[in-house]
Amino acid sequence: MKPLGPLQPTAMNRKRAVVHVGMIISLLFVCMPFTSWAALPGEEDWEAPLGLDEDFVVIPKDNPLTKEKIELGKLLFFDKRLSKNNTIACGSCHLPSQAFTDGQPVSTGIHRLQGGRSAPASINRLFSSVQFWDGRAATLEDQSTGPFVSPVEHGFANHDELVAKLNTIEGYKALFQQVFQGPITKKRVGQAIASFQRTVISGNSPYDRFDYGGEEGAISPAAQRGLKLFLKKARCTRCHSGFNFTDEKFHNLGIDWDTDHIDLGRFTVTKNAEDIGAFKTPTLREIPRTAPYMHDGRFATLRQVVDFYNDGGIKNPQQDNTIIPLELTDPEKEDLVEFLQALSGEGWQMEPPTKFPK
Repeated sequence: MKPLGPLQPTAMNRKRAVVHVGMIISLLFVCMPFTSWAALPGEEDWEAPLGLDEDFVVIPKDNPLTKEKIELGKLLFFDKRLSKNNTIACGSCHLPSQAFTDGQPVSTGIHRLQGGRSAPASINRLFSSVQFWDGRAATLEDQSTGPFVSPVEHGFANHDELVAKLNTIEGYKALFQQVFQGPITKKRVGQAIASFQRTVISGNSPYDRFDYGGEEGAISPAAQRGLKLFLKKARCTRCHSGFNFTDEKFHNLGIDWDTDHIDLGRFTVTKNAEDIGAFKTPTLREIPRTAPYMHDGRFATLRQVVDFYNDGGIKNPQQDNTIIPLELTDPEKEDLVEFLQALSGEGWQMEPPTKFPK
């Protein structure tokens, strides 16, 4: 994946308008059985919603998107039988009603056990590389199967136990045969769920209509001032760059360094001391809908996040050198929050399935 460049000032950032397909995607997922779709992400004639760039789509060659695989992945994503005691689905922590988050500081899994991190929003994973806050999953396929064997998430002892349980459901055996021309395997479960997750996209926000579409009234004057702050004084594009508002890198902001327990973050994967306390930059798309914020869910509001950055984060030996006090005034903070409110878009809205294979 190519690195995403920084956002440019508004006058320099006019891209061609593209046809919005978010509603088509939403309608597809509500329909059962499989529904035709004129084009899929990654195909030549697919056009991303306004503001997104189809040139940066990340789809492995060995897992091309098909409408049948996407629909199978959606069923698996929302089926609570994919947990040890039939109580937890992927969709339990990634709720469509909350832009694919759960609104909790940390997620709750099987037996009401809680993990140590907030559930990341599953928005625009179509453009993402490594997954999870610490980047421990190299692909979306790997991420899709990891939680099944977590003792505080889905609770299976191993993936063989998951596959064995799925094989007791004749409807899933038939669907896997139809989609993959073969039996249920861990790899194919991951491929199906990842395919569904790649369709959870967000674009055509008020910001996109203003900046890419040239619709001057799409965002308020306060949001326009906030955009200028975002680009310059607030230094947000140091990390939240490109059309997806993320550099796909890892940064230490100082989160946890004011507590008795420091989450080592990316260091647990790389064992590189420079990565201690570093976490992946999340996309800002749908940020107004995905509170609370940070990997530990410590901030309930966007204003609290802005205040945190304005203070220069929490100092520690590994803090990223891009995090410095910003000296924003209270009116400037309000304008910046107003801009962030303009990043809610379309394309991810859908209803979970009401029927599952038997």
